[in-house]
Order: sequence, then C-alpha cells, then structure tokens
Amino acid sequence: MSDSLRASVSMLLDEHARLSEELSDPAVHADAGRARKLTRRYSELDRIAVAAKRVDELAADLLTAEELSAEDPELAEEAQRLRAEQESAEAELRDLLVPRDPDDARDAIVEIKAGEGGDESALFAGDLLRMYQRWIDSHGWSSQILTATHSDLGGYKDVSFAVKAGDDGAYGWLKFEGGVHRVQRVPVTESQGRIHTSAAGVLVFPEVDEPEEVRLDESDLRIDVYRSSGPGGQSVNTTDSAVRITHLPTGITASCQNEKSQLQNKEAALRMLRARILAKQAEEAAAEAADIRRSQVRTVDRSERIRTYNFPENRITDHRTGFKAYNLDQVLAGDLDPVVGSNRDADRAARLDALGD
Repeated sequence: MSDSLRASVSMLLDEHARLSEELSDPAVHADAGRARKLTRRYSELDRIAVAAKRVDELAADLLTAEELSAEDPELAEEAQRLRAEQESAEAELRDLLVPRDPDDARDAIVEIKAGEGGDESALFAGDLLRMYQRWIDSHGWSSQILTATHSDLGGYKDVSFAVKAGDDGAYGWLKFEGGVHRVQRVPVTESQGRIHTSAAGVLVFPEVDEPEEVRLDESDLRIDVYRSSGPGGQSVNTTDSAVRITHLPTGITASCQNEKSQLQNKEAALRMLRARILAKQAEEAAAEAADIRRSQVRTVDRSERIRTYNFPENRITDHRTGFKAYNLDQVLAGDLDPVVGSNRDADRAARLDALGD
C-alpha cells in the first residue's frame, strides 16, 4: 500500500472509531436526523475498515510466505498467489476511497413528465413508471406515489413518487435516470402502423431526511388550494383539497392532489418542495466549487435525450455511456441494473481519474 493511500486510510479509520464511539451514546439517538447521518457515514467507513484490514492481513501473510519461501519452494507459489490477492484487495480499497456524492445515501423523489408526443408520450410516462416500480420491487426497496395527473388514454401527464432503499441509497442509483427518455414505436392511436418518436422527462431529487434540514418560513410560502381533477380535466373532488405551494424566494413550486385530505396533500407537496430546494442548493454549491454536477433535463426536448427505447428492434440505448442491448422487453419488466450500472461504472471511473489527478 502506498504511503498516500495509507495516510488516507488512517484518517478514515480514525473517523470510523470516533463515529463508533458517538453511536454508542444513547443521547445521539434522541436526534433521529443526526443519528441517521452518523449511521450512514459509519456504514460507508465500515466497508473501508473491512477492506483495509483485509489488505493488512494479506500483507502480513505475504511477508511470512516470502521469508520462508527460500526453505520451502511450495511457499514461493503461495507468495505469488498472495501477491495477486493483495493487489486485488488494494484495488478494491482504492475504489472505496473514491469520494461519493454526499447525497447518494439519501432516499429519492422521482418525477416523470410527458413531453413531445401528446397521448403517446403520456402512455410512455406510464411505461417508465411501471418499469421503475418493478425494478424497485426486485431490489426489495419501496415506493410511494406522491402525486399524479392522468391522461385520457390511461397514461400520465406527470407523476411523482418517493423511493426508499435503506442502506443502498436510492438517490445514488436513481440520479442517473434524470434526463429525457425517447421512445420509438407504433402508437396505439396510429392506424397505419407508422413508427413515431416521442419523449418523456425524468427528474430525480435527493429527499430531505428531516424537515429541519431545509427550513421553510411560512412567510416565504404561498399556498393555493383548488379542486382535484381527473383525466380530461374533469373534477373528481367536491372540495378544494388539492394544494400547490410556491417558495417565493426561489420560485420553486410543488403540488399534490392525490389525497382526499387537504392536509395530506399539503404534507406531500412540502416533501417534494424541500427535495427540490435541497437539489437547487446542491447545484449552486457545486457551481461555486467549479465542480460540474451531472445535469438533469429541465425541458422535455427530444434533442436532449439520454436514452432511447426502440420497440421495433427491442433495443435500448444509453447515449451517455454507449450502452446498447436488445432486451428492451426485459428492461421494461424491471431488469434495469445493467443500464444503470453502465452509468454508475462510468461515474466511478471518472471519480477515480479525478482522485489520481
């Protein structure tokens, strides 16, 4: 292990020990938000601690094998095997030392918006929602619809849902889904079998752990209530239970009409509003540090696509990594790991390069 790598590991192991001591204090757990943050950080450092211990054990075994190999030729072969294991273990440790996005361990809020393509785009938004729900279920995670506006043909003009992934960190996986998703297929409304192209946009926000993390002053909020509507704009409620909240200092808005209770809709809207404000704060902080954050779509324009779903060829293509596969039916059924994995691998490689620089 190089001196610089050892120094980095030593600092992190010291932090690991301090966190272990803090988390053993019952007083820490009286503050749920603080306890959650400390536990997440401890979990990250624990993986580094285990990997570092493995490297040290292999280094000690290798030293012993090399010292005794002159007397026992068989130990020379053992030393060669241990050397290869040590190199692999050090590579794994270096990978764990790559700085992560601090929001990766958070839960996530995902919004899907129909774009160009009218009803076909809304139907595709529904396909994307089902794809994500199946993928989330396959990982044993959980999701909850926060708000949805249906289209006449059964799709969604827009739909937002929250994802909880436990220690896996939903945002660290889902953030790569942010962007324009383009679909090429024959719409159900097409009588002559012509292939059309339409698009839906996906926005992904890290969820706020505790309301206090993003403080909202009541005087900074404008709250509008209105009557919920269903497909085609028809009213589905006889009371003004839908809520739209505008954060006046930033102009950021969030609305919810899914629940029958105005209070429940307000809570859901506040939840989305905090996530959007947190994302804006993170983007501003990254810009100030001259560290360009992975961008997400702000308008659903087909020219800004990140991925194409081609139904006639059963092909899915991710335009950021060049990933291509001819199993679109399986991807839509929830087999999304290889697609998302290509982006996670590319992101990790970029961070490793930056660490080397």
